[in-house]
Amino acid sequence: MLGVLTAVDNSNNNDGTLLLGDNLLPWLLLALGGALFIGNVMAIVRPPGKPRTGELKRAPIARSVTMALLGLVAAVWALASLAS
Repeated sequence: MLGVLTAVDNSNNNDGTLLLGDNLLPWLLLALGGALFIGNVMAIVRPPGKPRTGELKRAPIARSVTMALLGLVAAVWALASLAS
């Protein structure tokens, strides 16, 4: 798995540096948590104008709030990891 995550370097001094350094997982967690938070908040605040046949008019509030909080916790955790 680490071979896939290493930066491609065609020079002679390939030291196997990871893409985004040692902070790859916190950056990925920040991106995922942020997307989860923003996506669910937007689903609550701004539902689709005209739902298609078989779709809900609004996102389920309890599920969306739970997932938004989970995303917020993940994003804050990632920011704390990056800051330390």
